[in-house]
Amino acid sequence: MSAYQQDIYDIVRLIPKGRVTTYGRIADYLALGSARMVGWAMNQSHKTDPSIPAHRVVNRKGELTGRLHFGTPTRMQELLEKEGITIKNHCIVHFDQLVWSPIEIE
Repeated sequence: MSAYQQDIYDIVRLIPKGRVTTYGRIADYLALGSARMVGWAMNQSHKTDPSIPAHRVVNRKGELTGRLHFGTPTRMQELLEKEGITIKNHCIVHFDQLVWSPIEIE
């Protein structure tokens, strides 16, 4: 695992249950320069132990763009709903109220 992947995973593990963040917010916080690097790391995260709550990372609009990388196309939504997050048409309802920023850990 690369150092930047480990940094991403460390941040994702800090996202509180019932909250989400974006690929871009993580990339900006870590000065990675690309949200795609975070997306790639999330795609690889299903192979890690301990597990990474990758379901809490969404795109800048609150869309579940990573949903196809979970065991089933509905698994990401199911995990978020289990944490009390409402999803409609693959998008988080009240996203602006639920989004968490890594800057909150400072």
